[in-house]
Amino acid sequence: RRRRLAPLNEDNGRFLLLAALIAAYLSAGATVFSALESPSEAAAQLRWNRTLHNFSRIFNISLPELRAFLRSYEAAMAAGIRVDALRPRWDFPGAFYFVGTVVSTIGFGMTTPATVAGKVFLIVYGLFGCAGTILFFNLFLERIISLLAFIMKACHERQLRRSGLLPPNFRKGPAMSGVGSLVGWKPSVYHVMLILGIFAVTLSCCASAMYTAVEGWNYVDSLYYCFVTFSTIGFGDLVSSQNAAYQNQGLYRFGNFIFILMGVCCIYSLFNVISIVIKQVLNWVLKKFECRCCPKCHKSSARLGRRNAITPGARLRRHNISMDADGQYDSDTEGRRLSGEMISMRELTASNKVSLAILQKQLSETANGYPRNVCINTRQNGFSAGVGALAIMNNRLAETSDSR
Repeated sequence: RRRRLAPLNEDNGRFLLLAALIAAYLSAGATVFSALESPSEAAAQLRWNRTLHNFSRIFNISLPELRAFLRSYEAAMAAGIRVDALRPRWDFPGAFYFVGTVVSTIGFGMTTPATVAGKVFLIVYGLFGCAGTILFFNLFLERIISLLAFIMKACHERQLRRSGLLPPNFRKGPAMSGVGSLVGWKPSVYHVMLILGIFAVTLSCCASAMYTAVEGWNYVDSLYYCFVTFSTIGFGDLVSSQNAAYQNQGLYRFGNFIFILMGVCCIYSLFNVISIVIKQVLNWVLKKFECRCCPKCHKSSARLGRRNAITPGARLRRHNISMDADGQYDSDTEGRRLSGEMISMRELTASNKVSLAILQKQLSETANGYPRNVCINTRQNGFSAGVGALAIMNNRLAETSDSR
């Protein structure tokens, strides 16, 4: 029989809903910025035309000649030439600053290669540099979440001790599998987002204080520069460390490098955690919608429902179901029952042969960050748990993996 095309499933529905929301978000942002900035732009253009005509009349210079001179000045500015003395753009510190903005995708634009050889080399250099930097950001995300999980785990154990649910002499080890309050425990994605948000705000405030004192910017401009830089937007209207000389110049350059590096890594991690929350909201909207406009699609989605659907409140509905980092259920029959799949007696018998103690040990090791060398389900391939930042958070945060 010819296989029919699958109707709109949950993944496609989530993708289309997110695309529609992004389009609406972009339209709303364009409307607001146009209303805020368009009057100022028109007023500035009017003032500039008035100044240009007055200068041409006072100094008896024709407008075409004056405009040609200004075009030459704009070309000089694009090449990095300024009236005031600035630092050399292509000495080693300047070139190092440039390649740092390239591989981190900040791209201020205040320095660009002018030769053909430089442009060709930038293409090859940026290809591998950007890929390696994204990998570094993902590894940073993995380690910062592991560190936060370790700290939150210690706080959780202390809270359990104070409430009397955990023995005072409890230590990490095999005994953990017998403590029901700690089996499969993972940090909350909302708590991690709150901690990362506080750290990002604190880091931005400290960096803004440094830029205000050294660069002479006001504090709001410094905060604006920190967000534009840390989020890798990199407009280039404000760029730090561009003057010819500073007081304690070496110390300032080092502090500037550390603040930009930590800020980009922290904001990248925060953006990925926020994306998980957005994905939960999208799943919640899809669940509320339930394809009521298309009963056939609703019937098919109920038949082909995925196990890793993430919806707010799923933990409350399935609080008795424990999973390992790869999203495997303690009971394969329970997972299949929730997903709506048929149960074969062969798979049911095979799943019952798996020791519950081994699964509990895997759960406790995963929750505590211990390496896991045994894979229960050998049918999964390398992409079953996802790749990139989302896979890292799915394996380490409660609201993502506990709902799968």
